[in-house]
Amino acid sequence: MKLATLCYIRRDQHTLMLHRVKRPNDMHQGKWNGLGGKLEAGESPEECAIREIYEEAGLIVEQPTLKGILTFPAFDDFEDWYCFVYIVTRFSGELIDSSEGHLRWIPDAELLQLNLWEGDRIFLPWLDQPGLFSAKFSYRAGRLVDYSVAFH
Repeated sequence: MKLATLCYIRRDQHTLMLHRVKRPNDMHQGKWNGLGGKLEAGESPEECAIREIYEEAGLIVEQPTLKGILTFPAFDDFEDWYCFVYIVTRFSGELIDSSEGHLRWIPDAELLQLNLWEGDRIFLPWLDQPGLFSAKFSYRAGRLVDYSVAFH
């Protein structure tokens, strides 16, 4: 089982997205993602979100806001992934050249036009709804086959 964070940094009706094109053998190769990554031992999800955003984008985050939890059974064909989803509106610093891919501020109205995982098209609009969500997205061979959600 893997625990991870997925963060959407927002300002002025734009969201910072990462185009995953730099690492060889990246399971997200060619996709656009929010920022984040795996929790380290002893780290809280919030600490992971703050660390990963700093490492991937050079931004210093204040108070990431938890919006939901995503479950991906056997996402990499081996392990279940549990992902804490955050939005970030309070940050400082300047963007760096990410080793993961290219960082771009994307107008929110254009997010769903990007090359995203199929499930991302479903849950991204939930970031703007009040409350929290808990969703399970099942993929086989890189294709979404089923999902379910509960709103709280």
